[in-house]
Amino acid sequence: MALVSEFLGQLTLGFGGEKEPRFPTVVAAPNFDPEKDASWIDTAIATKGVDENLIIDILTKRTYSQRREIAFEYERKTKKDMVTTLRGLLSGSLENVILGLMRSTAQFDAFELRAAMKGLGTDEESLIEIVCSRSNEELVEIKKAYKELFKKDLEKDVAGDTSGDFCKLLLALIGAKREEPSNIVDYEKIDSDARALYEAGVKRKGTDVATWITIFAERSVPHLQKVFDRYKSYSPYDMKESIRKEVKGDLEKSFITLVECFENKQLYFANKLNEAMKSKSVKEKVITRIIVSRCEVDLMKICKEFKTNLGKTLYQTISETTKGDYQRALLNLCGGDD
Repeated sequence: MALVSEFLGQLTLGFGGEKEPRFPTVVAAPNFDPEKDASWIDTAIATKGVDENLIIDILTKRTYSQRREIAFEYERKTKKDMVTTLRGLLSGSLENVILGLMRSTAQFDAFELRAAMKGLGTDEESLIEIVCSRSNEELVEIKKAYKELFKKDLEKDVAGDTSGDFCKLLLALIGAKREEPSNIVDYEKIDSDARALYEAGVKRKGTDVATWITIFAERSVPHLQKVFDRYKSYSPYDMKESIRKEVKGDLEKSFITLVECFENKQLYFANKLNEAMKSKSVKEKVITRIIVSRCEVDLMKICKEFKTNLGKTLYQTISETTKGDYQRALLNLCGGDD
């Protein structure tokens, strides 16, 4: 029986340690000619009143690496920095999109995190969305970009701007100690973690948040998916219901975000976009952050989840809730109305 138990406890299933597949809507432009694009950008800038459409149609249909090549050629041709020039000519939400596209995904996230923490008050929504939805690999790149851009440690800034268990959870996630997915499914560990989550929360008076943080921040995503399923055999509530009963405020929002991202990250982003466009005043900051940060990662899959779960396409929703040059840029980044 011991051999059978050991075999069942280490059963191999079909999810391995491979990288997450990418589903970008912005891909490398074929027959790319950076010199030609740089000339077009120069023409658009030199036009009286600035030709925003031309700038949008070039920069939203090139990858980050192609945009950097265009910027290099532009500087070689005009002796001016393209990003600085664009910053001086564009404004508002369009400026945020275009300047965001001139940064790598990690740089963009680093800028968003910095903006969420500097000045009076903290934008907890941005902190939660970025930190709770990024993979180990993405978080490592963000920390590196943050250090290069601002000469500061992301961990120190987060520790100085947040407090309590919310701070501890964010720092545990930023530590990027999450186990990578494995082909081996350890059923004993799944059961042990599910029971530990129950005993640290619903079963006792008060919540042992430290145990929750350790499990949420260090276990692999496929493992946690199975833990949450197993959790239902211990608790009368599912994981999200338990979180709502046990913790409040930013800590609650963070744990809920983690569960939603573990279950279906692209659906999480689709719902966030829908909420941002459903409110009376459209939350352009949220829309820009998600679309710019995910267009070379998984925006195609986000579009699919949006259509499947919300009954219409992201493209249609953007068309109905935004306008002008900002709308044109977002629609281009969506890659079409599928």
